[in-house]
This record gives sequence, C-alpha cells and structure tokens, in this order.
Amino acid sequence: MLKSDVVGPICESSDFFCKDRPLPRAGEGDYLAILSAGAYGFAQASNYNTRPRAAEILVNGRRAAVARERQPVKEIWSGEKVVAWLR
Repeated sequence: MLKSDVVGPICESSDFFCKDRPLPRAGEGDYLAILSAGAYGFAQASNYNTRPRAAEILVNGRRAAVARERQPVKEIWSGEKVVAWLR
C-alpha cells in the first residue's frame, strides 16, 4: 500500500477526496470508485470551470451500466455567443 492523495480536476486547493490514504498501487487505465462524491455527483454538480457533469454509473454487485451519459462540452457552450461589438 502506498500513502496517496486523491484529488479532483478542478485546480482548487480544497479539491481533494483524501490525503495520505493507504491505497493499492494504481496504473494507467485503472478506476477508483468514490461512493459519496458530493459535488462530483449529479445532484450537486455544476459547470464550474466549464466542467461537464459526470456520467452516472449504476453498479449492482459485479454489474455496471451507464445510467446517464457525461454532459457534452458543446451543451455547456450552446447558449454563448460573441456580442456584435466584440467582433
């Protein structure tokens, strides 16, 4: 086990799930399941820093399925426009 910090992708000093937690060595392509993710879950999600809302995965024992697809970035930008006086 390695002592590890698990952090989020938002670039904020408080964006971490745990610090100095003993975890098995992980490699490229491995997944880490966080069962209670607060603002990373859909119920508290936002588009802060243009982050798309995460996909939701339903897990039952050894079975998993996508219950909601990840939000496309194009959807976040869909209501934006360049105002005429900036063109």
